[in-house]
Amino acid sequence: MTAFPASFSPALRPALRLALIPAAGCLALALATAQPVPAAEDANPVVARVDGSDIRQSDVKLAEEELGAQLQQMDEATRRENIIAFLVDMKIVAKAAEAKKVGDSEAFKKRLAFTRDRLLMDSLLTEEGKAGADDAALRKVYDEAAKQISAEQEVHARHILVESEDEAKAIVAELKKGADFAELAKKKSKDPGASDGGDLGFFTKDQMVPEFSAAAFALEPGKVSDPVKSQFGWHVIKVEEKRNRQPPAFEQVKGQLETYAVRKAQAEYVAKLREGAKVERLDKTSAPDAAKDGAKDAPAKK
Repeated sequence: MTAFPASFSPALRPALRLALIPAAGCLALALATAQPVPAAEDANPVVARVDGSDIRQSDVKLAEEELGAQLQQMDEATRRENIIAFLVDMKIVAKAAEAKKVGDSEAFKKRLAFTRDRLLMDSLLTEEGKAGADDAALRKVYDEAAKQISAEQEVHARHILVESEDEAKAIVAELKKGADFAELAKKKSKDPGASDGGDLGFFTKDQMVPEFSAAAFALEPGKVSDPVKSQFGWHVIKVEEKRNRQPPAFEQVKGQLETYAVRKAQAEYVAKLREGAKVERLDKTSAPDAAKDGAKDAPAKK
């Protein structure tokens, strides 16, 4: 259990609140060791006080970021009460840990150092990601992708799928005599889209099996193919329209663009830092060195 309903007995609440602690270890460790940060009272009000130690609105916000996934099913008021209760318990337990000198243990110091590095990394990469995902950057990514998409052709086609080549040839013969393609598809095609007159909508070459795509993209609009064999059977294809592929609207994909731009900016930043860093792996011998060592031990060829 990660949080307690308001209806639980007050006597049970402290133990239940503490169940939140393991899932928020990094946050608890960071906040427990942090020094108070001066802030304007109206901008960052004190929401609770534990043995003279303030819990401010900024602490609530940090905790909500850390615990959000666990509390997302709660309404806003209940979520806030749970978060403040957790922060109160964290202060109480942290004070007890200080009294027991938990912070002096090597295990704690190692975890604190790790957590500090992780928070520093996350904070800096968040800044770099935001800087690389402004409107100008998003528009640039969109324009580049849109050019690639617009350069690709797509076809709007219908097809009739049958078991044998003879069946396909018979259908071609009927079409040449003036039969309606959509009506024939409804009557004779075994494809699930037969009820729509065999309409496949628009598609690009890579969205269909190679034999089908080759035939469809070779046809001019309004023309019907000879029988085409694929792994699904025999097709008769009619191309309705050809056009350059249409990119989605910017607003429609803005969220995806933002995710891509943030990750790209972060990856490039880390790669740049790596170039200037001296990284040594001491837990294993590199392949070139291992090859050299092996050569020393190998007997000379005669």
